[in-house]
Amino acid sequence: MKTRIELTFEALRQAGKKALIPYIMAGDPRPDVTVDLMHKLVEHGADIIEVGLPFSDPMADGPVIAHAAERALAAGVSTRDALNMVAKFREHDQTTPVLVMGYLNPVEIIGYDNFAKMCADAGVDAILMVDLPPSEAGNYPKALTERTDQPINQIFLLSPTTEPDRRAKVIENCSGFIYYVSLKGVTGSGALDVDEVRKQVAQVKSETDIPVCVGFGIRDGASAKSLGVVADGVIVGSELVKNFAGCNNNDQKITQAKAKLLAKMDELRQALDEIY
Repeated sequence: MKTRIELTFEALRQAGKKALIPYIMAGDPRPDVTVDLMHKLVEHGADIIEVGLPFSDPMADGPVIAHAAERALAAGVSTRDALNMVAKFREHDQTTPVLVMGYLNPVEIIGYDNFAKMCADAGVDAILMVDLPPSEAGNYPKALTERTDQPINQIFLLSPTTEPDRRAKVIENCSGFIYYVSLKGVTGSGALDVDEVRKQVAQVKSETDIPVCVGFGIRDGASAKSLGVVADGVIVGSELVKNFAGCNNNDQKITQAKAKLLAKMDELRQALDEIY
């Protein structure tokens, strides 16, 4: 049984299109915004939505997304709340894949099997746990993809510093798509070497048929288009999430921030669609 993510990449390939994957933090800038924003992202060209699970010590995230997690946590948003938001989104959208991104601490508390069941029940299509290395994942990735209620892809990260043996382990255990981290650093970093990333992504794609999507450091249509030429899709987070900084629960500011975020989505979608 194929997942929504796998079906989406098949459809994109047949249509000659690249995946646009926006990242938002569940509950940011406040809990009642998230579900509607997810639907708006789809309207503005999202092929897959990545939803951050709020966590107090997000080691892979730069200040923009770390502050978004702080805002969500301050509003009382838990991992369970975030999954409930995905379930609410599913009431009106059974097609768009949803990836949840988080860290192992809450999963350890909930329990791996319980967490997987919660994700399946909510309609989650893929899980990315930043601090779960493939060498320590055991049979968990296989157990996720072989669920009979709803198969779930396990996403792993590759980076410019990944050694060949670890890259082979990621390719062996990953499903749905491989998340290639475009630079050495955290989300939102600015030192993006497009030529080097394109070379690295081409190398990964020569070793696997799994789609490869690039994230970290993509800021505009130009960088998305440059990387989309070689990758199967791009993931954009900080450039979107930054708009919610300073909203302070002000309705007018939140509306303005959403408008800026969606304008950026339009720019990214247009740029990716110009590749072919």
